[in-house]
Amino acid sequence: MHCLDGANTSVEAGSESRILETTKFVAGSGKISSDPDKDRRRVIIVGIPGVGKSTVVKRAVELLKERNLEPALVNYGSTMMQEATHRHGLKSRDEMRKLPVDLQRSLQIYAAERISLMENKAVIVDTHLFIVTKEGFWPGMPLDVLRALKPTHLVLVAASLEEIKSRRESDTTRARDIATLESLSTEMEAAKSLFFASSLICGCPALIVANPTGQADDAAKKIISSVFSY
Repeated sequence: MHCLDGANTSVEAGSESRILETTKFVAGSGKISSDPDKDRRRVIIVGIPGVGKSTVVKRAVELLKERNLEPALVNYGSTMMQEATHRHGLKSRDEMRKLPVDLQRSLQIYAAERISLMENKAVIVDTHLFIVTKEGFWPGMPLDVLRALKPTHLVLVAASLEEIKSRRESDTTRARDIATLESLSTEMEAAKSLFFASSLICGCPALIVANPTGQADDAAKKIISSVFSY
């Protein structure tokens, strides 16, 4: 350990400073490694059904393209399906859902590792924090999946409970169970808890973006200004 108060330590201090400038912690690993491309972003965007996540993600991608960043938009479920087809010859998500749980977990990790190897400067992963089942909340990003994904940023899209309820009821493309404000409140609480726990595990920033009705553009701009402000 060096004392930086002495008169003859300026060279050592300068050397240590340069070393620190060229290294960084690898998200979720607790290790230090060199990273020549410190501007690369791997952003996971989540939100419970009805918050308007898909609309915000689409607009964020458009804004990044306007900045010539050419982002890669990845749907995690689709990537899992590709792995299921490649490894097990499956042809539909229904077939994938019928696989034993241990095989589904393996597909989750394979998909995460595949995404983590993408070399695009901007990668946006559209996925779910959890799935509501009869047994309770099933996490969409367990510990091993988060470690394999290696995200640099996490973003949670949110909205008021009344807006979420209204959007779900007006969505005729999905057959969802009737949600009450009380059940939606539980979902949002669960989402925030898992969201901040994921941030702690990965060691990366956690940003919550409000998406009131008609303001998806502002929500997308918030993501861009916060995450992609190089």
